Amino acid sequence: MHCASRGGSAPQPCISIIGMAGAGKSTVGQSLAQLLGWAFMDSDYLMESLYASRLQGVTDELSKEAFLDLEACVVGSVRAPRTVLATGGSVIYRETAMRHLAAQGPVVHLDVPFAIIEERIARNPERGLAIAPGQTLRGLFEEREALYRRYADLCCPAEGRTPQQCAGWIRDRLLEQGRIAPEPCADR
Repeated sequence: MHCASRGGSAPQPCISIIGMAGAGKSTVGQSLAQLLGWAFMDSDYLMESLYASRLQGVTDELSKEAFLDLEACVVGSVRAPRTVLATGGSVIYRETAMRHLAAQGPVVHLDVPFAIIEERIARNPERGLAIAPGQTLRGLFEEREALYRRYADLCCPAEGRTPQQCAGWIRDRLLEQGRIAPEPCADR
């Protein structure tokens, strides 16, 4: 099947997904990319490849501030139209990274209640969490939620939705807002 050219129209954006560790950013991001027929990228995997280590190893090796600076640098290097980018949960701590993501396209907050985040992190304690010494998970969650809402163009309420339902919800809202254009070949 040959896809028609988009002609002189602007290229499709990069959709960035932000949210807490354990929110499902990678899973929903992969579903959204598949639904749109776009590429998928995970900034945590980019950081792991730079350090040849699991993300928890990177967070253990660096101070919190150094980790946040590294994350901002990695995210700031991404220029990927027609891509869904799942970010690390701490990306919102660096305004330069968030300005870069906003310039690339819509930023979507995957909103998941604390109880679900807590349960998912408990199941996978090696996930790599940028948390200050002595800070509680609840304190981190509350601190970040305000920042996610500040930077998000769209907030997807994920509770009670499957990853595929979240992906469809996000796609539909972005289409309604004119933030992405329908592609005739997305069903390949």
